[in-house]
Order: sequence, then structure tokens, then C-alpha cells
Amino acid sequence: MTGPAFDDHHPPSADLLDDCVHCGFCLPTCPTYQLWGEEMDSPRGRIYLMGLGVEDEPMTPEMVQHFDACLGCMACVTACPSGVRYDKLIEATRAQVERRHPRSRRDRLLRRTIFSVFPYPRRLHALRGPLRAYQASGLGGPVRRVLGRAFPRLAALESLAPPLGRFQRVPEGIRARGTRRGTVGMLLGCVQREFFPGVNAATARVLAAEGFDVVAPAVQGCCGALSVHNGREDEAQSFARKLIDVFDGSGADWIAVNAAGCGSAMKEYGDLLADDPNYAQRAREFSARVRDVSELLAEQGTVARRHPLPVAIAYHDACHLAHAQGIRSQPRRLLHDIPGLTLREIPEPEICCGSAGIYNILNPEAGGDLGERKARNVLATGAPLLVTANPGCLMQVAAALDAFGEPVRLAHTIEVLDASIRGLPADGVGWARSRRHAPHP
Repeated sequence: MTGPAFDDHHPPSADLLDDCVHCGFCLPTCPTYQLWGEEMDSPRGRIYLMGLGVEDEPMTPEMVQHFDACLGCMACVTACPSGVRYDKLIEATRAQVERRHPRSRRDRLLRRTIFSVFPYPRRLHALRGPLRAYQASGLGGPVRRVLGRAFPRLAALESLAPPLGRFQRVPEGIRARGTRRGTVGMLLGCVQREFFPGVNAATARVLAAEGFDVVAPAVQGCCGALSVHNGREDEAQSFARKLIDVFDGSGADWIAVNAAGCGSAMKEYGDLLADDPNYAQRAREFSARVRDVSELLAEQGTVARRHPLPVAIAYHDACHLAHAQGIRSQPRRLLHDIPGLTLREIPEPEICCGSAGIYNILNPEAGGDLGERKARNVLATGAPLLVTANPGCLMQVAAALDAFGEPVRLAHTIEVLDASIRGLPADGVGWARSRRHAPHP
């Protein structure tokens, strides 16, 4: 396009750009730099391009290509010794790109389809029946091979769906067991609610067992994480306002989240709605109550008895939990407290698995390469169970492991805690993508 790359509505901050001293500490942790070794596909290279935009250079397709290639994993934020807020910079840049860059017709259609389905639980729920029938038909392999040759993005989307079992609906209100310690509002999510209902059921059980009343309003919708992470600012703001309205009257002391990307976005509502006089203060107060469920349990302490769970697990740090929220020790501490459980660290833990919201759909080749890399590192641990805290990571790594034909099971952190509290057998924890193994409950 002609004219300056950025408009006047919250362009990347020149002050934040100046914080980067181009030292290169970010390079070993950046997934795309590791894949391609291209300077402009590193954080400091993208910051250089943002600087050109701030200096009124035009937004070229090449510039947008480098921004689009970023996973937004925020590993560079953790690695940066200068404290550069790359997370703020890339989100501001993506909002500019979505407003000012004309995408191809095919790209617009794909993005419109994704954002007309994924952030809407009812629409996702309507897909469960046809998807279960498709999975039972055994046509997945042939369909995937055909799509892979002609439509790689559709093939990536098809390969990600976890095996669907019985749907579990979380009651709107659950009483605490034992001494009541407070009230927790629970985010049900979109993909989590419809594709991983067992994770939500386990979350509610664990919170109740730990002495919390649980409030899970059925009318809640999307938190807006996918939208804000892809530059769809107005859409993200609309979702955020509606979610704040739902929980404001719930009486919840905290809002518990079991999806890393959602929690990361919800903790930033104060920034997202800073210009809205009716919601700015409410958004800040709401975000102050948001906790990842592992963060909440570690913060408040645990009281429910843990039964032995003799299993070795590989723990994968979801990027939006470890890098965006700085939550690393809390889930590990909770897992270490389970008698008989052995935790094994995965090599290259800072490298993203390639999911990154919808990145693996929009960029299937890069996402697939990173998924394969993560799967190899998981297999190197020898653990029969992979544990993480984000539905996107579970789907991405499951698809990559499935390609290796290895019988590694997968589970959310909260499912492992739930199994220990309930005294379930170790071999019943989690699920596997392969048709040889049981579907996710």
C-alpha cells in the first residue's frame, strides 16, 4: 500500500522499539529464526521493520510476510536482558496489519471462516456430531493425503482435531467440598469447552475438592484471545466486554482459566479496553482477579489429599503460560506434590510447538516442522505421558506424535491433579490420537 505503514491508532511505541539494543540473545529462542536463520524472521529483525514503519515507510507485502511468520510465542521476551516488550510491539503491529494491509482473496476467506467458527462455542458444538461420525468412518488418512497435496491449510486443520468422546457439561454452580475457601469463576472457553470437555470437568472437580465454590455461567462466550493475538482489535474488545459483564455479577473472588492463551489475553484486558471510558476500570479490576488454575492453586495452597500416581510425565511449557504469564514453577510444584509421579524435562523447552493459536493452520509448513521438532524432544524423554496446559498445544503435539506412530498419551495438568485426588489408575490418565487408543473422555 502507499503512504505510511502505520496509522495514528496505537502504532508500535517508538520508546519500546528503542529498548532493543539488537544484542541477539533472542535468536536461540525464536522458532522462526531457528527454522530459517533469516534476520528479518527474528525478533530484532521484526523490530527493525517496525521501526521503518514508525518512520513512515510504506507497509510492503514483504514486511507483512515477516510479521505474519511470527508465532507470537514470546520466548524472546523471556530471553531479552533489556526487557524489550516484544509482546506489546507485535500485537500493536498486527492490529495495524489487519487494518491497513489488503490480503489475498484466499487468505481473507480462510481467516473469515476461522473467525466465524472458532470463537463461538455453539458453532463448534454443532460440529461435534459430524466430526465424531467422520472420525469413526476411518476416512481420516485418505482425506488427509488428498488435502495435503492440494490444500495444505485444510489438511493441517483436519489433522488437529482430537478424538471426540462423550460431551461433559460443567454445572453452573458447584459447592466446595469441606471448608469453603472462596468462590472461583471458571472460564469454559471455546475449543476447550467443545473439544476437551473432560479438562473443564476435571478443573471444576479439583477446585471444589480444594475448597472453592465454582461458578461457571453457561452464557459466557469467547474471551477474545484468538482475535487479539491476530490483530482483530474491535472483535477482541467486544468479546472482552461481554465476558466482563458475565462475571461481574458472579461474586467470584478469582477467575480461573485452564487455557494458557486465554489467560494471557484476559490478564491484558486493562490494556485492550484502556480507551473505553465505560470499561477501562472494570477491565483492570477484572484482570486483577484472573489466574491460571495452576497459579491459583499454588497461590492459595492445596488441601485435598493426593493419592499415588506412579507415572513418568514429560511437562511441556505452553508459551502463553511460561513466557507471556511467567508461570513455570507453579504447575511443576503441583505435579511434584503427587506421590509416585516422576517429572521429566523436555529438551529445548523454550522452542514453541508450532500451534500458537491458529498459526499452524495459517502456516502449516512451519507449524508442522516445529511440531515434529517438539515431538522428537518429547520422545527423547521416554515418558509415556505428555502434560501441558493449553488445548492448542495438546492438539498440535498429538498430531505430530501420531505421525511417529508412538503411543504417547497426553493430558492437561489439571487432569493429572484430578486423577491423583480421585485415586484413579495411572494408565487411565489422558488420551492418545491414534485409533489404537481410547478417545479423550
